[in-house]
Amino acid sequence: MSQAKTPPSEAKNRGGDDGQARPTGDTPGPDRDTSQAQTPPRDRRSARRPADRGRLSGPGTLQSDDVGIISPDAEGALLAQYALENGLRPSAQRPAIPEYMRQLWRRVHFIIAFATARNIAMYTEAKLGQLWQVLTPLLNAGVYFLVFGQLLHINRGIPNYLGFLVTGVFVFNFTQRAFISSSTVITSSLPLIRALQFPRAALPLAYVVIELQQMILSMIVLVPILLATHEPVTWYWLLAIPALVLQSLFNLGSGLLVARLGSQNNDFSQLLPFLMRTWLYLSGVIFSIQTLAASYTQVAILQLNPAALYITLVRNALMQTERSSVPGSKPYNQALCHVWKTLGHQKGASIQYQSDSAYCHYVGANPVHFWYYAIGWAVLAVVTGFWFFWRAETKYGRG
Repeated sequence: MSQAKTPPSEAKNRGGDDGQARPTGDTPGPDRDTSQAQTPPRDRRSARRPADRGRLSGPGTLQSDDVGIISPDAEGALLAQYALENGLRPSAQRPAIPEYMRQLWRRVHFIIAFATARNIAMYTEAKLGQLWQVLTPLLNAGVYFLVFGQLLHINRGIPNYLGFLVTGVFVFNFTQRAFISSSTVITSSLPLIRALQFPRAALPLAYVVIELQQMILSMIVLVPILLATHEPVTWYWLLAIPALVLQSLFNLGSGLLVARLGSQNNDFSQLLPFLMRTWLYLSGVIFSIQTLAASYTQVAILQLNPAALYITLVRNALMQTERSSVPGSKPYNQALCHVWKTLGHQKGASIQYQSDSAYCHYVGANPVHFWYYAIGWAVLAVVTGFWFFWRAETKYGRG
């Protein structure tokens, strides 16, 4: 068999014009170093770029042999070290309680400014404006006076029932509004929470400050009402300041607690007004707990609930008729006690007959300890409410 002839063009490509094969780059020739010829092409490429090993190539030059892959664990360690060196922390990380308190303290001016702005804007569309801050509790007190005082005769046996009622309504309204407004503060402030990084406790605290500012206006209105009902100005009035401070602390802690509950369950904010109305009827706002015809345990439970405590402390500070008519404040006198139970409960009874309740036996918790109970409620509310709210710091604004 004859062999196939090689085409001239192929012969030229292999060798030259004479048709003889010439050594290629991979074939050792007489003038080529045989040690380089023995090195595989892949090893030579690695030897030419030893510094590129372990580094990513630029766009368009990605080659599997030149890429050094960093494991996720190693990358995470590098990022953690970088964050530690530059004082960075994850945005969703919950700070420790001391640091969280320092962050809140640095934003005190923001809290006060935010509360003042919201307080001013709250009634801008109403013609009476800020007067509604005082008119609302006054109208409530007027309705209670008409229904419970004139129709149901709850006012019998209570000297200066108008001052008694208005004081109770103003003080309880402070706690009631703080609870209700704080319960919806997280859900109503979602755009602000998602846009800015700040301690979320600043929001319920700001809303409690709003209610405190309104409470101060209410107290300014309460003074002429008490003076008009012949209550004298005494040094006891100064005791209303620590009583309101303790109530404010209680509202702060409780506001933090209900703020978290309201953020997790929208039904809670719908149920809260009914709970507050029930609390109002159990706190001695409309009637006198101290003169109830009930057992010692029942009276003591009603007296030691926090709303009733702060109402009693403010009444005792501002109203001389309240201090002088407390059962047990004077030596027991059966005859005078009987006068209070009979003549003191008649329509149009004099202040003297209504104040004879001081000669009756006292039933209930020891009034000397009321300040200790009030301090205990305030401390318990602040500690519990702050801790409960702080635990869910990273969850607010999600969902």
